[in-house]
Amino acid sequence: QVQLVESGGGLVQAGGSLRLSCVASRSITTFNTMGWYHQAPGKQRELVALISSGGGTKYEDSLKGRFTISRDNAKNTVYLQMNSLKPEDTGVYYCYADYLAYDYWGLGTQVTVSS
Repeated sequence: QVQLVESGGGLVQAGGSLRLSCVASRSITTFNTMGWYHQAPGKQRELVALISSGGGTKYEDSLKGRFTISRDNAKNTVYLQMNSLKPEDTGVYYCYADYLAYDYWGLGTQVTVSS
């Protein structure tokens, strides 16, 4: 079993920044992939960014340059640095982990960007 706990969400003005954190209940070096997904109000959950156990990253094309995913293996934590935030970035951000071919999700953290 894996528990993922997100934090760092909140209310921010357009153009501002937030850093989300996701702490895992076990060593993240054992995970194949971790990442972040975004669910805007009334919409489906969509990929934001992934990071592999080897450190390789993948981003949703429209977010490249504004969002950065990183990991700290010693802290069992994955981060999402979000810059130049826009109102359309509003929504719940979920942490994701692929462990032994099972998908695990956190409960999410709310991000609200005001215009």
